[in-house]
Amino acid sequence: MNRRHFLQHSTAFGAAMLAPGAELYAGQFTGKIRKSLKWGMAQKAAKDMTLVEAFKKLRACGFEGVEPSLLGHVTVENADEWIAASKESGLIIDGTVGGRSDGLEVGIDLTKKLGGDSMLVVLAYPQDQPLQQTWDSSVKRMKEAAVHAEKQGIKVLIENVWNTFLISAYDMARFIDEVGSPWVQVHFDIGNMMRWGVAEHWAQVLGKRSVKLDVKEYDLDRAMNEGMRKGFDKPLGEGSINWPAVRTELAKINYTGWAAAEVKAGDWDYLADVAKRMDRVLDL
Repeated sequence: MNRRHFLQHSTAFGAAMLAPGAELYAGQFTGKIRKSLKWGMAQKAAKDMTLVEAFKKLRACGFEGVEPSLLGHVTVENADEWIAASKESGLIIDGTVGGRSDGLEVGIDLTKKLGGDSMLVVLAYPQDQPLQQTWDSSVKRMKEAAVHAEKQGIKVLIENVWNTFLISAYDMARFIDEVGSPWVQVHFDIGNMMRWGVAEHWAQVLGKRSVKLDVKEYDLDRAMNEGMRKGFDKPLGEGSINWPAVRTELAKINYTGWAAAEVKAGDWDYLADVAKRMDRVLDL
């Protein structure tokens, strides 16, 4: 760096130091984790807006990305509107929620068209057939999907959910390893497994299999006293999840990538607060 460039750099830095409201804090995952959210969280606030206007508001709230559902938000027919809104607003469609394992190839193609790099999938668990049969057929289906996913450059990410299939971190890790493709990994929901396990233990066992994160809170006391789903009603950072321990495990794998809020819908002030809470629990 020559003297002229050094002085320019120093002047700019000094101005930043003196600027009102300047934020100089750099957290553990600043520049490593990017904030997204499920589109369903913003639908209520955006009901009287164009998609472009809503996307711009989400940017103002502090989000860089959004994840729509392919089961109700984005279709082949309206995909161009979503693509245009993303380009105009700068809000990235980082991935999609693809739902069940049937129709995966169509979802993969649509995700690529939207500009995303992953599709979240929930594996079915039919209660009227043997567990081993469900396991074997699911592994087979994911292996088939992996071929198309690799061709399109889209990760198929399996989420840990409450359908009682893959409810142990070791189950999920074993399943991913049996599929045996880097294109089929995990969309790790940090709150969902609290019904059965411990968030940081899941993070530790899954390791680099966790490609994206869903961020929500869970409070065990409320769940025990008011019902299991009531555990999700606590605001981020105020429940039973040991967020520093989760961050420690994410740091061990040098996690970089997207983290999507998945909490109840609300107005724009509420969504801005969710973004700020994500900053705190993820140390951004």
